[in-house]
Amino acid sequence: MQADDTLAALRRPLGYPMQYGYACLGRITRRGNGIPREWQDRRVFAFNPHESHFLARTEDLFTVPDSMTDEEALFLPSMETAVNFILDGQPMIGESVAVLGQGVVGLMTTALLSLFPLERLVTSDLYPLRRSHSIETGAQHCFDPLAAKDQPDRLTRDFDLVFELSGDPTALDQAIAMTGFGGRVIIGSWYGARRASLDLGGTFHRGRIRIAGSQVSTIASGLQERWSRRRRFAVAANLLTRVQPARFVTHRFTLEQAGEAFAALDERPQDCLQVIFLYD
Repeated sequence: MQADDTLAALRRPLGYPMQYGYACLGRITRRGNGIPREWQDRRVFAFNPHESHFLARTEDLFTVPDSMTDEEALFLPSMETAVNFILDGQPMIGESVAVLGQGVVGLMTTALLSLFPLERLVTSDLYPLRRSHSIETGAQHCFDPLAAKDQPDRLTRDFDLVFELSGDPTALDQAIAMTGFGGRVIIGSWYGARRASLDLGGTFHRGRIRIAGSQVSTIASGLQERWSRRRRFAVAANLLTRVQPARFVTHRFTLEQAGEAFAALDERPQDCLQVIFLYD
């Protein structure tokens, strides 16, 4: 199995020990033969695994504008994913929308949805830190999914559009239960090998609910004539200045501290949001 064969740097089988990552920012220190001089010292973004130096083709690099900070640029993949969710979900004026999961990608999606004239924008997440960020980002309400039964119906019922971004396959049942008649569920989570039983009885079947997957490696077939990955990425870059996602960075580590970074994510997820590596 490969991570994403649409990215040249990730066309390798997944196995351990594994070099992984797809959000690198740096400056070009050396140019190959035939590369114009203006590329020297240019600040660029690349979908590349974590490493201090690497070789790349110019067509695989994205020039970072001077107006964008280094930490903002690191959020380009997450913002592109959020843009893809919006393109697939197609929220409409006056709709009620819910987002389950307020990790970085969930917060980005919430931020974009807050730009729409929606009737309701409700989110949920297990951790207070993320719920706080969600409200600051534009959600009208954000609740703990473990306390969903204690919430009023306006927070848990009759949504036109629900995004399942928690990464937990058991949350899909909740997403279906929150969707109103004729509504739609967009699954942006990748569940891997994890499985969960689903209740596809009355609420789903009689409610004519539509479920669709959304994944950033491709463009939806109905949009491919007008949208390209390059266009989508440019839209994501322009939106970063509005969202200002650097506030989501909670931890900064050197590469030598990678073990500490992964331990924090594994043992203290309630304290972690965006974790980044710094290179000297």
